[in-house]
Amino acid sequence: MRSGEIMLEKHYDSKSVEAKWYEAWEKSGAFEPDYDSNKTPYCIMMPPPNVTGVLHIGHALTFTLQDVLIRYHRMQGKDVLWQPGTDHAGIATQMVVERELAKEGLNRRAIGRDKFAERVWQWKEESGGIISTQMRRLGTSPAWSRERFTMDEGLSRAVRKVFVDLYREGLIYRDKRLVNWDPKLQTAISDLEVIQKPTKSKFYHIIYAVSGEESSITVATTRPETLFGDTAVAVNPDDERYRHLVGKKVLIPILNKEIPVIADAYTDPEKGTGAVKITPAHDHNDFEVAKRHNLPRVNVLDAEAMLNYNTPEGYKGLTREAARLKVVETLEEQGLLAKVEDLEHMVPYGDRSDVVIEPWLTDQWYVDAKTLAGPAIEAVESKRIQFYPQHWENTYFNWMRNIEPWCISRQLWWGHQIPVWYGPDNEIFVAESEDEAHQLARKHYDHEVILKQDQDVLDTWFSSALWPFSTLGWPDKTIELERFFPTDVLDTASDIIFFWVARMVMMSLHFMKDVPFKDVYIHALVRDAQGQKMSKSKGNVMDPLVLMDSYGTDALRFNLASDSAQGRDLKLSETKIAGSRNFVTKIWNVARFSEMNGCAWDPSLDIQTCKEPINQWILSKLEQVKQSVTESLETYKFNEATSGLYQFTWDVFCDWYIELSKPIITEGSEDAKKEVRAVTSYIFNTLLHLLHPFMPFVTEELHTQMGFGDKKLLIKAPWPKATPLPPHFVAANQDIAWVIKFIHEVRAARSEMNVPAGLQITVLLEGYNEQTAERLRRYESLLKRLARLETITLLVGAAPQQKAISCLVGESTVILPLEGIVDLDQEKARLAKSIEKVNETISKIEMKLANTEFVAKAPEEVVEEQKEQIAEAKAQKERYKSALARLS
Repeated sequence: MRSGEIMLEKHYDSKSVEAKWYEAWEKSGAFEPDYDSNKTPYCIMMPPPNVTGVLHIGHALTFTLQDVLIRYHRMQGKDVLWQPGTDHAGIATQMVVERELAKEGLNRRAIGRDKFAERVWQWKEESGGIISTQMRRLGTSPAWSRERFTMDEGLSRAVRKVFVDLYREGLIYRDKRLVNWDPKLQTAISDLEVIQKPTKSKFYHIIYAVSGEESSITVATTRPETLFGDTAVAVNPDDERYRHLVGKKVLIPILNKEIPVIADAYTDPEKGTGAVKITPAHDHNDFEVAKRHNLPRVNVLDAEAMLNYNTPEGYKGLTREAARLKVVETLEEQGLLAKVEDLEHMVPYGDRSDVVIEPWLTDQWYVDAKTLAGPAIEAVESKRIQFYPQHWENTYFNWMRNIEPWCISRQLWWGHQIPVWYGPDNEIFVAESEDEAHQLARKHYDHEVILKQDQDVLDTWFSSALWPFSTLGWPDKTIELERFFPTDVLDTASDIIFFWVARMVMMSLHFMKDVPFKDVYIHALVRDAQGQKMSKSKGNVMDPLVLMDSYGTDALRFNLASDSAQGRDLKLSETKIAGSRNFVTKIWNVARFSEMNGCAWDPSLDIQTCKEPINQWILSKLEQVKQSVTESLETYKFNEATSGLYQFTWDVFCDWYIELSKPIITEGSEDAKKEVRAVTSYIFNTLLHLLHPFMPFVTEELHTQMGFGDKKLLIKAPWPKATPLPPHFVAANQDIAWVIKFIHEVRAARSEMNVPAGLQITVLLEGYNEQTAERLRRYESLLKRLARLETITLLVGAAPQQKAISCLVGESTVILPLEGIVDLDQEKARLAKSIEKVNETISKIEMKLANTEFVAKAPEEVVEEQKEQIAEAKAQKERYKSALARLS
């Protein structure tokens, strides 16, 4: 390439570049594993997004970080598999298709289960999985040819086998327990599908007469309509007010039915009246109390949350809300309502139905999670699985050590239908197929009978729990299973540590006899710029597709990774993303500078023989950044990797190296010019490799257009390895560091004193040693040019008395005589006033943060904002003090 020849466009067009390169990558087969036995396998399981989903900012973070790891390890020369797929999302998908049917005046019950299933599959083929298309926009590089779906035949076979095996081992069973019941959808739902909402309500104090006595006990409840299901009144065993009543009977109001007074530590003497009604069929805590005291469980609601046959005439068929009003009215008439208090408390709502969730007693299928949890706890205790950040293992242990039976049945039509068949007398036959069930039935009855399959489907999390091995072909012994299991790392959010992470660990240990992954990286929550959680109701949701259109995909990816500090939530703002776009632009412009100045790839370059000090310095810096970025990615410190790359690229390479090299390119010897141009190309090429996992599109484009020596696609190129440098490079590294410090300090002093930028001034050097004097002689021309100096004088003896400012560079004092250029007395006064003003700001914020009431009541983002303001104010104060010190 001739000096001055420009091949690159003036501006980077992200849209055309992204579309072009994604298609090229996919066609090249770069995303697929190659099963090379000489390579170390590396595998990540993509958390399967819902088939109904669209790419949101949480997905963008998850998939960006996973893609960074995948691209990095692929460049490390490993045989990489990023296993993609989608989840059938039982409730969500069923609701989507039911809405489509409603537009036609139909409902699922009108068309029947088989026809409904056909409609769901039709919808899935036509409209489902749009998120997979959107993920391509994000530049993700999974093995798309292996994309799986939790309802495809292979995964369905794995689900059936796991259910049957666990049942035959006694680890799956049917039981009558409390579940989270959604009265609108009429199905059990998981805790993850329950949202706790603050709700204004009433606290009703109800009088229960003691049977056979002229005394009573008052209980407080928010749900008087459930009193028909009361089976006891509980008090704390240490509560002296009620000790004399324990063992006696009280009468349920309206029913006048006797129930016992029991003592149980669950009851809080400080809450309400200290006495609570126990309704085991409609409260999770009461259910546990009933188990401890062997109390009956009376269900008073039906599937639609209306009062059922266990309630008196006049109440049957009423909604919960209507029954509450009637019960309260009757209690008032009978003089059994002591008082009513206003109350705000948390009430569970279905996240999709938006109706109050009912703890409801019903028959469901359960997994004995406690038995499966034992080995899963040990796997983390023994560090076979490690959490990053480590503190999340405490959350894991807390859930696992207090684990309850896992309800796996759902009253839906979309999902894996439970592989259980019932005979005429309700005898249960559990089998992997209907044919096998009939074989078992013939053996049992000794003749052919009609079997009816269980109508429920399995919890979506059941099939997801098998994801690490079912997607690799289990229960068959496949090449993929042998090569890629266990996988290397799981990257996911903290809210599904129990629902997904723990269950994958349990299932993998049970069926594969090994952990599903070695590391679990828990990424933070993406919040808005003020630190608030994003929600549609707040109007602060940021659409990644819009952000990619506005700023380019590379900018969004780099910003997400750079804000991903372990244990700290991300505060995403368009200002920050715009900053990342500026970084992309900076890289593009440096490429243009390289072209303009003939900095072309030189295959004959031997970096160890470089003679120019600035080249020895920049190559030393490059080795440091290669090492730090590699170490950061190995430990999931994405923010540290991007910070190191940003600082080196922008500050060290683009600013200082380019600036220091310009005099050589324009005025140096031919050998020096050639070396600088070759090193510039070498550094830039290495940087593109290091930046590629974070910014795949712009790096691939520049790598191709700049004509670097390796003709491979950058996605397939090797990761930069450590290169030993000669010992004498250290001296050059120290010399150039001194040069940069000198120029920086002089520039800062000039700026603080408002010295005109174009004015060349004189500086004096005091207290120097021989090494500094030698550096000054060697680099004087460069220092004068870049610091805008007329002369640099080495002082012998004390500096003359004059109005000047000073700064320290190493052991030396650099003196800038400014008399006649700047009014130093006026500058002193200005700086002193600025320090006084910033002190007032600091004092005000410190008083606010010292106010415990403010810290307790103010929103978290407001407190955080105050902390950021005081940090900035203190930094500003230090800058003012530093400038004042120069004047002194």
